[in-house]
Amino acid sequence: MSQTGSSESIKIVDDRAAGRLSAVEDGAVVGHIAYFVLAESPHALVAVHTIVEPGHEGRGIAGNLVKTFYGIAADEGVPVVPLCPYAASWAAKHPEQAPEAPTGVVAAAKAQLDSDSDLW
Repeated sequence: MSQTGSSESIKIVDDRAAGRLSAVEDGAVVGHIAYFVLAESPHALVAVHTIVEPGHEGRGIAGNLVKTFYGIAADEGVPVVPLCPYAASWAAKHPEQAPEAPTGVVAAAKAQLDSDSDLW
């Protein structure tokens, strides 16, 4: 999946196999969300880390990544579990775009993360 980012020069690219939603500018990754798909139904998308590379902060890249992440989940009909502090903060500020995941889904996501250190 590729979407235009907050600037015409930034593309958002989802690499589901790698668990990475990347912001790419001029061929270089300038930010990303590391995530995994919850193994059990409803197969939520679980954000673990949001990172913007040095020199690219303050341009709305992280917010655009999280907004796009929620959009992808909405298109797929699955919830987002924002375990990443930035994603959780963004979700709290944008409840109309970031519906809260059911408690059981959040617990399952935390359990899966705790049981598999490769997800970090």
